[in-house]
Amino acid sequence: MIDPLGQRVLKKGLISRKELAQAIKRQRLSGGRLGFNLIALNLISESDLSGFFTFTPHTPNNLEETNLETGFITDLILKHCIFLKKFNITDLSNKIKLPSSLILEIVTELRGDRFIEVARGDISLAASDYALTDAGINRAIQCLEENRYTGPAPVSLEDYRYAIGIQTIKSIEITEEHLKRAFSKIVLSDDKLKTIGSAMNSARPMFLYGSPGNGKTTIAELIGDALPDDVYIPYAVLAGDQVIIVYDQVNHRAINKKDDDNRLDQRWIKIKRPVVIAGGELTLKTLDLNFNHDSKYYEAPLQMKANNGLFLVDDFGRQIVDPQTLLNRWIIPLDRQTDFLTLHTGMKFEIPFDQLVVFATNLPPKKIADDAFLRRLRYKIRVDSPTTHEYRSIFKKICNSNSIPFNGEAFNYLIHKYERSKRKLSCCDPRDLIDQIIDFASFDKKPPILTKAFLDKAWENYFVF
Repeated sequence: MIDPLGQRVLKKGLISRKELAQAIKRQRLSGGRLGFNLIALNLISESDLSGFFTFTPHTPNNLEETNLETGFITDLILKHCIFLKKFNITDLSNKIKLPSSLILEIVTELRGDRFIEVARGDISLAASDYALTDAGINRAIQCLEENRYTGPAPVSLEDYRYAIGIQTIKSIEITEEHLKRAFSKIVLSDDKLKTIGSAMNSARPMFLYGSPGNGKTTIAELIGDALPDDVYIPYAVLAGDQVIIVYDQVNHRAINKKDDDNRLDQRWIKIKRPVVIAGGELTLKTLDLNFNHDSKYYEAPLQMKANNGLFLVDDFGRQIVDPQTLLNRWIIPLDRQTDFLTLHTGMKFEIPFDQLVVFATNLPPKKIADDAFLRRLRYKIRVDSPTTHEYRSIFKKICNSNSIPFNGEAFNYLIHKYERSKRKLSCCDPRDLIDQIIDFASFDKKPPILTKAFLDKAWENYFVF
């Protein structure tokens, strides 16, 4: 794993051991992150600190710098070749995401071994077209029987650990202004917003609980959207000669990067900090490596895909697996920020557990978790029903977004219906009631308006008594 920040600052010679001890002592007394305490003591500058959390994957200049065995890259090239049939060095470089010079070096060796031949010559070997010989086809088939992975070249497990450590979620800094912009679409009290911001800056687990329909999932998703910075993740990781697919188009949003592309290691892809959401479908199996017995390679578990970002466990307590069993699986990762995965060969290895974990539930916390686990969730945030004032603000926002004039008299009539029925206000009700009014108006081929009659009709259809 990557050295702690203090050790990295020491290695760079910016501070002495005595000064590091001084910063650690201040951190124990005043709290906060070590980096901020180093700055407060004028031991390093803010620009010095940010440099320790910047990761840029540089193009390998030779095969050794890939941190992969040459034999692995050779087999990967052969597997690509059998599907490309006729190919040139650029074709292979684009598929494998390694520099053309490295691909040409291995192709030249494969030509010497008579696995590859020139199909159409050129003055430059790099521009020539190539094809597999019969011996090359047989060797490629053998490689495919071992595993059928034909994607970009993976990065080593050590390089992956290093990148996650540098881009740690603990390096983010959320300001109140930034959070207000991120949450501008919903109605949330300033006090609640400050609590969420404090929890995000601490990078400690959050537990959102309260009655259904009041925006716990929406809040968690907005927390993910508010995460600053982009990060690099590999397409795949190699652990014990086994390929693990990490990049997932469903959970990862790629960033189109144009600057200095030729100097970046193309085995890494730049993404927004990931936001991975798991609901009732979450099981212990989805937290383990997923081995495909046909293709003979792995897909990363959800928590590995969520590294450097957010992992939302939604509807917690409603999963197929017993909540306590699921919680037991999380205790060590939450405590030590590290997780252990096991290959089908029996080999165990360690990966970083570097993510902002958010549990959201509408069940009473004491019913789904014991005190020992709840203690590990530093921020337990209750998401209550809105006040009448907040409900009115939500209702106005929904009306405005649908170009429906807000009618104060009709709104007050709606509030009286809640009071008479002794029903609690819910943040989701305005959206759902107005959706029905829009449906009624659409069927009648008329513009939607907020009236007592329409509210009565929507109320009758929406609520069950």
